[in-house]
Amino acid sequence: MLTLYTFGPAFGLPDASPFVVKAEMLLKLAGPPYQTNRGGFRRAPKGKLPYIDDDGEIVADSTLIRLHIERKYGFDFDAGLTPVQRGAAWMFEKALEDHFYWHVVQARWCDDENFEKGPASFFRSIPWPVRPLAQALIRRKVRNTLHGQGTGRYQPEEQRQLLARGAQAAAQLLGDQPYFFGDRPCGADATAFGFISGAMSPDFRQPLRDEIENHPNLTAYVARMRREFFPDAGDGATT
Repeated sequence: MLTLYTFGPAFGLPDASPFVVKAEMLLKLAGPPYQTNRGGFRRAPKGKLPYIDDDGEIVADSTLIRLHIERKYGFDFDAGLTPVQRGAAWMFEKALEDHFYWHVVQARWCDDENFEKGPASFFRSIPWPVRPLAQALIRRKVRNTLHGQGTGRYQPEEQRQLLARGAQAAAQLLGDQPYFFGDRPCGADATAFGFISGAMSPDFRQPLRDEIENHPNLTAYVARMRREFFPDAGDGATT
């Protein structure tokens, strides 16, 4: 059976990682039998989750998992979309992954209050005498990554302007449709739910959540997708 390696529910979400949520929703859409396992992080081929073990074939990275599902199981995530919609859906996914994601990382890891509510829990297995040092080192690495990527260089008002436009664009693209590209979910919806719901975590204060909540169609979309695809996720309390 196919195994998806995950972090597990946290922060009011089906999983702590939007990439894991994306991968699991892709599996739900495609329909192959699968199970989840929270014990694979130390063996992750790229040092990140998610990855899958599909009858001995290891595939890491949520997008590569999608390509694997399409190739092995012959499932077309974008069936029914026009060529223009297929291109737009793919670019929309990448915008979420390369824009929304980094602002969520910054909010969780760089804000001291948010860090204590969330990522600090990842260090519980480290003995106390060295835990603060480990936390400081990883947070410094995250800040350096954000600076190199560019998100860490924005002033708060600049960031808010960008996020306001990004949330508005997502709301405009969704409109009054049930899914982002029509009446049935496509591959982009797996990414959209993972990253928009991740930004809306009730555990953290963050500008992106404020901007998303200005658009009722986005908040209704997240609630609807959760009911439809993750009804058994519980309240996602931090564990």
